[in-house]
Order: sequence, then structure tokens, then C-alpha cells
Amino acid sequence: VQLVESGGGLVQPGGSLRLSCAASGFTSSTYGMNWVRQAPGKEREFVSAIDSDGRISYAPSAKGRFAISKDNTKNTLYLQMNSLKPEDTALYYCVTSGYAYWGQGTQVTVS
Repeated sequence: VQLVESGGGLVQPGGSLRLSCAASGFTSSTYGMNWVRQAPGKEREFVSAIDSDGRISYAPSAKGRFAISKDNTKNTLYLQMNSLKPEDTALYYCVTSGYAYWGQGTQVTVS
């Protein structure tokens, strides 16, 4: 199983980014997937999840600004992030449901 995130970067407050997570070694359509983030000096924090039936959940901090989606034909998970705030600065991880497999993370900096 391999998860490779991309799409992070430096953005000004109010800006947008779209994170991608390319999955290999398993069929993502049969798994739930999560986005988790970790800011410097803080614990890892749940951001959003999509289960195998397409049901979606968000952390309160992400609701209304972030949108999770999955393209099963490309085995890829996405996180569209809008209206970014400095407090969204973190390393963002793509994680399988049950937190068994993690990507290496992609850095998002809002400044």
C-alpha cells in the first residue's frame, strides 16, 4: 500500500489549495479514506473523511471551507481547501480508514 500526497504549498490567507492523494496497492473504492493534519507543536487532528459508501464528515474547523472527494477511476483522494486561514498551516496526511496506512504528508502554509 502506498499513499502519495501532493498539492501543498504556500498560500495567502483567503486563498485555496487542492490536495491530492494517489493510492496504490489497494482499491480505494473499497476503503474509507481520511485527511489528518498536524501543526507544529500540536497533536494530529482529524480534518475530513469519506467512507466506502461516499458518506462524508468534517471537523468543525473544516466544515463549510473544505471539500473531500474521491475519484475511484484514478484511485485518488482529494481535499479542496478554500478560505484558508493561518491556523490551517500544517502537514496534511492522507490516511486509510482505521489509520493503518499513512502517506508522507504535504505541507500547507498559510501566511
